Amino acid sequence: MTKGSVAQIESMGLVDGPGIRTVVFMSGCKLRCLFCHNPEMFKLGELNYTPVELFNKIMRNKPYFQKNGGVTFSGGEPLLQSEFIIEVCQLLKKENIHIALDTAGVGNGNYDEILNLVDLVIFDIKALADDSYKQITNNNINESLKFLKKCQKLNKKMWLRQVIVPDINDNETYINELAEFIKSLKNIEKVELLPYHTMAKDKYNKLDMPYRLKNTVDMNIDRCKKLETLLRNKINIH
Repeated sequence: MTKGSVAQIESMGLVDGPGIRTVVFMSGCKLRCLFCHNPEMFKLGELNYTPVELFNKIMRNKPYFQKNGGVTFSGGEPLLQSEFIIEVCQLLKKENIHIALDTAGVGNGNYDEILNLVDLVIFDIKALADDSYKQITNNNINESLKFLKKCQKLNKKMWLRQVIVPDINDNETYINELAEFIKSLKNIEKVELLPYHTMAKDKYNKLDMPYRLKNTVDMNIDRCKKLETLLRNKINIH
């Protein structure tokens, strides 16, 4: 029997997709992003749910979904447990529940089946060039681009997210490059710039893990909003 490792379940999520959502955080991730705020999900945890058990837990929240809510699989990296998520999604589709996948696109390949089941992909952009992607994630960019290419081929609806970090990508030059990258894509419904924050420092301390941005301050929210406005004007998505 397939079992999945679920790190956390948020029953009334309002930001990870449209409407009111159940957000399922899957454990395990190949990336080690400088700005990750969920380091406790780096490693695969206990296999604590069967597909039916998770489906039944989600179904308790179905009355709150109303017309445009649903379920979002996040993490960690949900694509590392794609077999488990596919089985859950097959059950959810029978109930006509909207499914979103929040991902950096770095899984184990063979993305067609899971993408055919999800309604929306929330894609986390880490960087645009391989060298900066490697610096930020300790991984190469190829798998991420492979997943993005598959999304485009299957015409998946997409939201794009980018964390903005002081002294790394909080400048107009990067925003201009990001705009050109986004213009090359289709089916983009929404773009968000997320301000970097230091709230995860305590998690790293408790886990006895180095916090590599310890000398970086929180991103100024107003500055981040201005950059987001600049980006949206360039790509004509508001």
